Amino acid sequence: MILFLAIVIASGVGPFADWLEKKRIPRLLGVLLLYLTIFGLLVFLLSLVVPVLSGEFNELTSKLSTFINAISGAIDKVQSGGAGANKYFDFLGEIENLLEGSSQYLRVLSQSIIGVVISIFGGIFSFFAVVILSFYLSVQKRGIAGFIKSIVPEKYEDYLVRLWTRTEHKVGRWFQAQLLLSLVVGLVVFIGLSLMHVRFALLLGLLAMILELIPTVGPVIAAIPAVILAFLQAPTLGIWVVIFYIVVQQLENHILTPLILGKSLGMNPVTVILALLIGAKVAGILGMIIAVPVATILVEILDDMAMKKESRRAAAS
Repeated sequence: MILFLAIVIASGVGPFADWLEKKRIPRLLGVLLLYLTIFGLLVFLLSLVVPVLSGEFNELTSKLSTFINAISGAIDKVQSGGAGANKYFDFLGEIENLLEGSSQYLRVLSQSIIGVVISIFGGIFSFFAVVILSFYLSVQKRGIAGFIKSIVPEKYEDYLVRLWTRTEHKVGRWFQAQLLLSLVVGLVVFIGLSLMHVRFALLLGLLAMILELIPTVGPVIAAIPAVILAFLQAPTLGIWVVIFYIVVQQLENHILTPLILGKSLGMNPVTVILALLIGAKVAGILGMIIAVPVATILVEILDDMAMKKESRRAAAS
């Protein structure tokens, strides 16, 4: 997982490093400046966002406690403590416990901003391993191709390098486009919800930005908590938020994605959904994020095998 994530990042950084080389800027210096700039901006933004998110989580937990008490009282009156009411109350209690734990987690992370970044990659070792490997592969000219040559038998080198050269463009383009789409969609959601005076707009915008990395199902999942919270404020506001998310989804599908990503990766939607399900089962959220590039590579390999099979059949006939 660490190695593959590093390869995906290096595939996204590679075109930038190649462009700098054409401008006669040393590749090492260009990649180093890019990494330093990204980490500097990331730490700066997190230092501003995480304390606010911690406060929003605290407020959300407090509001949810009031809501749970009201609902549980109504359930007690209707069903007098029946099994269905107890199960429903237990479910709401689990949600409250989850939010309280998340709030405490964010308060701890606000003491150490870099902890947010490290936690995403599953620990300090994994985080630095991904950074170092991706940096090393990016700094070297055709670094990933050289890595492939170093680990496969000599008779397969040329074939696998050609296969990766075709795949690398798709994976790198996907990585760059998904990052940009995530930033744009997260910003649009934050601004839109703020203008509609929806509570916890920053938290919901950040959630939309993160889940945008998960194709197809991510935007739908991000809309659910926003709609629920808006309906708790006012039913009319909830309807407007539903319309807003539909508009954002249409804007993304018909304008942002074609403009930023261009042509799709050429995969069947069923293949994408299966890849997401497998990624979620194997490695959770991180698995869902990298499921599409993994599927892209596998589809490219299978297509190449099918072409070779057809060529052999044509030659035999």
